Amino acid sequence: MAIYRFKISFEDFDEVVREIDIKTNQTFEDLHRAIHRSTGYNAEKSSSFYVSTDNWIKGDEIAILPNQRKIDNGVALMENSKLSNFIEDPHQKFYYIYDFERPFDFHVELIKIILENDPNIEYPFLVKSTGEAPKIIDKNNAGAFTVSSAAASSDFDFLNEMDFVPEDTEELEAMGGRGIMAEEVDEESEEEVEKDDFADSDDFADEEYGTGKEEDY
Repeated sequence: MAIYRFKISFEDFDEVVREIDIKTNQTFEDLHRAIHRSTGYNAEKSSSFYVSTDNWIKGDEIAILPNQRKIDNGVALMENSKLSNFIEDPHQKFYYIYDFERPFDFHVELIKIILENDPNIEYPFLVKSTGEAPKIIDKNNAGAFTVSSAAASSDFDFLNEMDFVPEDTEELEAMGGRGIMAEEVDEESEEEVEKDDFADSDDFADEEYGTGKEEDY
């Protein structure tokens, strides 16, 4: 039995890479679950692979837990779809979207075909793991706001301190769209007020004491 070796990388976090060996007669569901054993994510999420061009343009869809519209349109199901039935190129690519409610996008590329499987290995098998998968902050067991520990920066510190979740966006909008630059804007406003106050005091001085020019005498 031949083995496919796939390279899986996050579209937005290309430093995070997994390589997985899987039998040619195994299914896209097997690959889906293997990916999330390596990321630590919940595999029970509506997700899809798409047969892709070299430029990552999505074609035919293979789904797990699809919505009713996709079912009505006859979408291929991962559990019924063998990998070998969708591979026509020795470097076949698949665009993969995990969890449509709060999606992560992946690039999945066939990088090697091994002619014989190892009888001592249980497939799918994680061959290589590079980088830490972005964290998913779980609020009350519902996938909340995602943030990568590798990509996190001081720009997000104030959100982390507030335990920000996307639902908080409405609250931020209600505050008038104030964001990271709010303090700087406030400081600028205070400077403008101070300038205006100073200008007013000069006008008052001119009226009270004159300007010191000849026409004042």
